[in-house]
Amino acid sequence: MFDFVEKHKRILQLFMGLIALTFATWGIESYTRFRGARDEIASVNGISISQRDFENEFRQEQERVRQAFGSQMDPAQLDTPEARQSVLEQMVLQQLLASAASKANLTVSDETLFGTIQNIPAFQKGGKFDEAQYALILRSQNPPMTPSQFEARLSHDLALSQLARSIGDTAIVPHAVAARLNELETQKREVSEAAVRAEQFLPQAKVDDAKVKAYYDANQPQFRAPDQVRAEYVVFSAQGIAAQEPVSEDEVRKAYADRAAQFKVGEQRRASHILVKTRDEADKLLAQVKKSPGSFAQLAQKYSQDTGSAPKGGDLGWFSKGMMVKPFEDTVFGMKEGEIAGPVQSEFGFHIIKLTGVQPGKERPYDEVKKELSEQLARDKGTKRFNEQAEAFSNLVYEQPDSLKPAAERFKLRIQSTGWISKSASQELGALDNPKLLAALFSPDSLKSKRNTDAVEVAPNTLVSARVVEYKPAAQRSFDEVKGEIGELLRKRAAAELAQKDGVAKLEALRKGQDPGIKWGAVRTVSRRQPGGLPPEVLRQVASADVSRLPAYVGLPVPDSGYVLLRISKVIDPEPKQAVDTREASELFGNAQYRAFLASLREHGDIEIRKPIPEAK
Repeated sequence: MFDFVEKHKRILQLFMGLIALTFATWGIESYTRFRGARDEIASVNGISISQRDFENEFRQEQERVRQAFGSQMDPAQLDTPEARQSVLEQMVLQQLLASAASKANLTVSDETLFGTIQNIPAFQKGGKFDEAQYALILRSQNPPMTPSQFEARLSHDLALSQLARSIGDTAIVPHAVAARLNELETQKREVSEAAVRAEQFLPQAKVDDAKVKAYYDANQPQFRAPDQVRAEYVVFSAQGIAAQEPVSEDEVRKAYADRAAQFKVGEQRRASHILVKTRDEADKLLAQVKKSPGSFAQLAQKYSQDTGSAPKGGDLGWFSKGMMVKPFEDTVFGMKEGEIAGPVQSEFGFHIIKLTGVQPGKERPYDEVKKELSEQLARDKGTKRFNEQAEAFSNLVYEQPDSLKPAAERFKLRIQSTGWISKSASQELGALDNPKLLAALFSPDSLKSKRNTDAVEVAPNTLVSARVVEYKPAAQRSFDEVKGEIGELLRKRAAAELAQKDGVAKLEALRKGQDPGIKWGAVRTVSRRQPGGLPPEVLRQVASADVSRLPAYVGLPVPDSGYVLLRISKVIDPEPKQAVDTREASELFGNAQYRAFLASLREHGDIEIRKPIPEAK
């Protein structure tokens, strides 16, 4: 369907990021298999959650955080009792939902399952599903997955998605409520901003030595230096091999001749459409469009039920044959540019179609594809050599563990070195920025014997082996080492507190009609739908402020930075509309109804927490 991705956004978000994210190990096995009570920490409707389940899921959550924030975030900092409680609660809810889906006999057809898989961009090449790419991506996960394991997990999650939609989509929104919500969402307010910055109070912020020492004594774990190593490593990759063996001109020309069909571009067409559910609606819209063709985009934005294309005036972009449902495609490829046709019925409803562009098929010339084809041949050659030699590389770094030099010489690799690094990966580590590799590098055997690590796949077709050159064990940093850092930290906090006090005083003066000498920034118009660059927490204050008397003022502290003041000088109410868009209100009500459903499952489920949540190790 045209808005397939939109309709399955929550599921696809889980799987579109396969290259960057790993799958949670809390999956089908955990939903269906009873574990022994020996390490059970919870039971949900008779199904166990073991400590191993929990630790696996918690590690995966930390990895997702690390992948999302890169070297700026140390996932270990999130190892708090609150974070662990949250993960366990999510596991309980997942099991409750699984039980509810099973009772409701919700299943996913093979057609839906494989249609979803084929629409995941990570599994595609050139916009089409590629089975080899599919298998490769699954093998690159940590831990690796087979297609059958992935399909079982996805089928399960799609069933849960069906359950969520069956609950949320039944919400009924009163028209008056939808109208009021729409009014609040579209109401605009003109605001000006002024900041009371902590920096200007730094000269007044005084911190004595006693406070610095007290902070050090109370927060000593914060100043403990972790284990650190200096390491050397080699990277064996398909990309590196490709660089060593350039592709010749003759090879490129031969490939161009052999793959002539690959460089033929079929005819492409561009169309816009308006999708509605009934023939009557379609007939009325078609009459309006034919009467005023220039209104097509405006009518699509207002009436089309394809949420993916409606905001773009119904534009579907360029597409070739085989990419759209047959009735729609047959009509489009029989139209003339600029022509309007319809209604056309498909499995999704009735379409009013406007053909906006035609690109004839053509054959791409050699000079145009030479660079692209050369790079592709190099990748193919590199991948082939990598697959042939990966095992030999892995064996060599294992069999000659005291040096990386033999592997570097045999495979023409450069031995690279690091500065002091820690296991937390809170610094830029390049090829070493991989949890499995860092765990091997910081293992007791590696630290003590300084042997090569096993070859670890850090990315598809990329193996790395590393070894410790020098080791510095974890140690508590002395007070003298860190007192300067602590003093600066406490001074900044004290300055922020002074700024916040000053901001509160200025806000009170403004509300009393006094002039505290504030220099306001430029006026900007904002609404809940168009924040105009305001952070969410600031926008909430502006949108909820009492504007019965203008100008109105709000303010809020900015952690470690000071205080922000905002002046609301004008309120612009939306123009009355005969038709109210109920989609957003329905979504809000649907979400609330779904949360209530989860709460009910939680209340009536057979849930037993057998052991305290495991503490951070």
